[in-house]
Amino acid sequence: MRTIEAHSRFLTLVLLAFTAVAARAEVRLPKIFSSHMVLQRDQPIHIWGFSDPAEKVSASLSGANRSTIGDSLGHWSLYLPAQSAGGPFRLTISGSNKIVLEDILIGDVWFASGQSNMEMPLNGFPKSAFVQNSAEEIKNANHSNLRLLLIHRTATQYPQNDFQGDVAWTTCTPETAAKFSAVAYFFGRDIQSKENVPIGLIDSTWGGTPAEAWVSLDGLSADAGLMPVFASWARMADAQPNSHSGRAAPDSWDPSWLFNGMIAPALHFGIKGVIWYQGESNSKLDRAPMYHRVFSSLIGDWRSRWGEGNFPFLFAQISSFKSNPTEDWGTIRDAQRRTLSAANTGMAVTLDVGNPDNVHPADKQTVGARLALAARAIAYHENVEYSGPLFRETTTENGGIRIWFTHVDHGLVAKGGALQGFEIAGDDGRFVPAPAQIDGESVVVSTPDMPAPKYVRYAWQNAPDANLYNSAGLPASTFTSEQRP
Repeated sequence: MRTIEAHSRFLTLVLLAFTAVAARAEVRLPKIFSSHMVLQRDQPIHIWGFSDPAEKVSASLSGANRSTIGDSLGHWSLYLPAQSAGGPFRLTISGSNKIVLEDILIGDVWFASGQSNMEMPLNGFPKSAFVQNSAEEIKNANHSNLRLLLIHRTATQYPQNDFQGDVAWTTCTPETAAKFSAVAYFFGRDIQSKENVPIGLIDSTWGGTPAEAWVSLDGLSADAGLMPVFASWARMADAQPNSHSGRAAPDSWDPSWLFNGMIAPALHFGIKGVIWYQGESNSKLDRAPMYHRVFSSLIGDWRSRWGEGNFPFLFAQISSFKSNPTEDWGTIRDAQRRTLSAANTGMAVTLDVGNPDNVHPADKQTVGARLALAARAIAYHENVEYSGPLFRETTTENGGIRIWFTHVDHGLVAKGGALQGFEIAGDDGRFVPAPAQIDGESVVVSTPDMPAPKYVRYAWQNAPDANLYNSAGLPASTFTSEQRP
């Protein structure tokens, strides 16, 4: 009996080994490749995947053919020639088996990421937040040249070479758009209509997550100045130990874990640029002062690892929300403004479309439209005004402070009444509200209560009353003239 059982186990093992070998022999693509996808135009098209070691793999698309050989680990990679916008095409991958992907478009691919205000879908968050005019927007979301790829939430300790779960490109329809990022959808819809090329949107978002979770571990550890990020995470992790791991922090807060699971698998896929909406989860008093450094590292890290140079990185400034005294939204907004010093970055100010009583404001159309304006100027080189007034410098005169701005070629406007939102401080750094008035392309702030002001700031409260715009109807950003790290 033991001999029969042993023989049976042996046959089972042989069968399992044969099955494993057979499965391994199948040429396979990562999930970011599927029918209905958009491939980035005007740059070599990178195709990669998995096979047997030394297996010959070929790819063909729109008359172009290239071949390569799987390496010792069964990974293969090749490039097809750059193509201009068009389609639909068929992509064929041939090895020991054949993969055929249909309805492929060539156009521009935008990668959308961040936390809940980017994640929030067209159909909103049940019982907590909605998108204005949601039902009508969903009803009209039929766009054959707009393609969507929704990435599942994944937090992992090590960088992954593929996305988890059921991931596939879809054509934009009311059914697929309803569950997709509203900001990304409105952005993509505007860009597609203006540029008249196919647009692919990748939605890789997770609500309630900090920026450091989206940066690679190498990117974080390369800057010794980011060590407080790890210290803050360690304090949170140890605050409320649980029986499973001894850590209170969710995996989605672990430094680099979202980069590993939700960014790393896309790094070889050609893109036009990134749109980003995040910062609320970094607003705690002990975390906010680090945001400029963390966010700048994130942008540099992604650009370095994508290997496409300084691609456009466009972001929404966090909005207006009362929150509570343990959070400092002004510092986050100012850190985002200062990050514009990085090349090819653009920022959509959203102060005027926020909801002081809800961290998820309903007007996602304006956010998407302002990001699209930035893309039209920075990525597509259109001559359009895309930013509200941005702080440039100050001069002191007659006991007051004069503030100079960029993006004010046609003047400044106080929308809805007298100018509001300005504060000044002396050497002690204690800010007090002060009257302000527009003078041409500058603003003058002064008060008899402070005859020698040194610093000025604007729209600093979590939910400020602030109404400075340029003549293009775009709001000014939060700023402080203090020198900050």
